[in-house]
Amino acid sequence: MDNQSAALSSVEVLIEAVGSGSQVALQRLYEIESRRLYGVALRIVRRQEIAAEVLQETFLQIWQNAAAFSHERGAGAAWLTGIVRFRALDAVRKADREVPSDDPRLGDEAVEPDVIDKIGASAEADALRRCFKLLDPEQQRCIILAFVDGLSHSEVVAHIKAPLGSVKSWIRRGLLSLRRCLEQ
Repeated sequence: MDNQSAALSSVEVLIEAVGSGSQVALQRLYEIESRRLYGVALRIVRRQEIAAEVLQETFLQIWQNAAAFSHERGAGAAWLTGIVRFRALDAVRKADREVPSDDPRLGDEAVEPDVIDKIGASAEADALRRCFKLLDPEQQRCIILAFVDGLSHSEVVAHIKAPLGSVKSWIRRGLLSLRRCLEQ
């Protein structure tokens, strides 16, 4: 794969080229996706230096495992996001960090930006944004806490002060609604 074709390729094509050993494709993939993936990592680990390490480990794992990627099982961007999310969650567990409280007197007030607004402007992101807005507010919040912030179901329960059964139900029904909407 030459420089020009790598510059024009989709994420899926770049991942497949990386799987074939193309360093140019890896570089282009990094140029395209590193800012978004760094943002995902930073949202989970909440420390810039750890997010940078997570991003480096993510691209090392991409280099090593790109040959296993299959576009039939999902979008390339989702595959990349899954890798960085699991790496970030591992980093959080290893660091055994404290979670910021919601007490503004402590100076570490938790801020929940609109995650959907931070997703890229691709057609898939537009569809996801449209479908996500159709969900109930409880479903939206639980899905963000579980899949963006990386909280377990019991941590989501503690965060929003709702029964475990309700949280599990909101997440499951929300994901099913998203799937149905995105398949249309």
